[in-house]
Amino acid sequence: MQKPLFWLLLILVKTGFAQRPDFLKKDSIQSSLDGNTQVFYYDRSRIATPQPLVVELHSWSNSADSQKDMLAVQANAKSWNYIFPNFRGVNNHPKACCSDFVISDIDEAIDWALKNLTVDPKRIYVVGTSGGGYATLAMYMKSRHAIHTFSAWASISDLSAWYGESVERKNKYAAEIVQCTGATGGFDAQKARERSPLFWKTPVKKRKNSHLQIYAGIHDGYTGSVPISHSIRFYNKVVTDFNARNKGLTVSEKDAEEMLKTQTFPATKPPKTIGDRAVLYQKKSGNNRLTIFEGTHEILKDAALEQILAW
Repeated sequence: MQKPLFWLLLILVKTGFAQRPDFLKKDSIQSSLDGNTQVFYYDRSRIATPQPLVVELHSWSNSADSQKDMLAVQANAKSWNYIFPNFRGVNNHPKACCSDFVISDIDEAIDWALKNLTVDPKRIYVVGTSGGGYATLAMYMKSRHAIHTFSAWASISDLSAWYGESVERKNKYAAEIVQCTGATGGFDAQKARERSPLFWKTPVKKRKNSHLQIYAGIHDGYTGSVPISHSIRFYNKVVTDFNARNKGLTVSEKDAEEMLKTQTFPATKPPKTIGDRAVLYQKKSGNNRLTIFEGTHEILKDAALEQILAW
């Protein structure tokens, strides 16, 4: 097994020298809720017939303007349509943090793409990492669009739990959770739960034809900021809501505890892989799938879109 320091250095190398692709164009829309201008970057398919749309959601501490590392290159290589919306930018104020404004902004960015790009409406893919994974889970719960696949990587699902985890790690996210949930006088657990997809009602009928793909690197929470328990608990919630009577479809407490404590799990021999990484644990129920791989707080960009196509 690779040492945790390796994964931390890998993140720094990958993110420290990223450049926004030159082919991306910039535009903006006005929010129907408050008139706020929300910028976005986009790329148009080079194929005349309708093509998929990749909706990539920025991370917790980034905005559409500040984030440079994205899936635009991978989407462009396939000549798919691509959009990267701002949805209120950095998560440090009440209108961010998966608020109604955030959901509306992303939905309206998709509206723009459907109107202005040649999109196959049956092949819309929402993808995000970390805070973008958090927003991806929120869109699964609340988007008004019929989305084919939601691909969530290193996701936050419970802000109340993440607050405690961030306090323990002494990082900046604890203060930002207080700010973005609109709490006054310090942390408010109820306000944090209200912004947490884990505690929202699963739209079972609306999502019966959608695919939910959840990915987490086994070392996240040690070399990264979001423990894999966020991904496991959200997967279990959705699967339970779809199949309340079949508890065998969920991740057991024993398996979850082993992965969280040991940062490993006995893989099949030879192990399945995603990209060049071993898949340590996988669960699937209907259109919902959880994959724990040998990695940390990251998205495997070259594999992400291929995984959507593979299922």
